[in-house]
Amino acid sequence: MLMPPENTLFVPGTTPALLLGGAPVHADLPTVAAPGGTVPVCEGWSVVPRLTLCVVDGPGDAGCVVPALMAPVFGGSGSPDDMVGWCEDVERAGGAVVLSLPELPEALDWESLLTGGAARGGFMAALG
Repeated sequence: MLMPPENTLFVPGTTPALLLGGAPVHADLPTVAAPGGTVPVCEGWSVVPRLTLCVVDGPGDAGCVVPALMAPVFGGSGSPDDMVGWCEDVERAGGAVVLSLPELPEALDWESLLTGGAARGGFMAALG
C-alpha cells in the first residue's frame, strides 16, 4: 500500500524514526509499550531506507511504501539532503523506530507516543 507522504514524518537522529499516520498496516503491528524509552524490536518487520522510496515490510502481504523524497523530514530544510541524512542515520543505527498512529501528532512528545497506547510498531531492522 502506498502511504501519502503528508501522512508521514521522518525523524533523523541517533535512533531515527518514521511516524505513519493512518497507515493501512496499523492493525498488523504490535502495540508499543516502551516506558523509559526502550522501544522493543518489531519482530518480522523491516525497513528499507532509500532516497526516493522507503519500504516498511512485514510478514505475509503486510507492508507499505512511502514516497520518501516527497515526505517531510523533522527539522529539515525541504532539501533532498534531509532524506539522505535520514537514510544515513538508519544505516548507522541498523534500523529505525517505526510508529504507526491513527494520525500524526501536532508535536513530538516521545513519552506520550511510547506510552499512550495508540502507537503500534517498534524498532525495525534495516535491509540493505
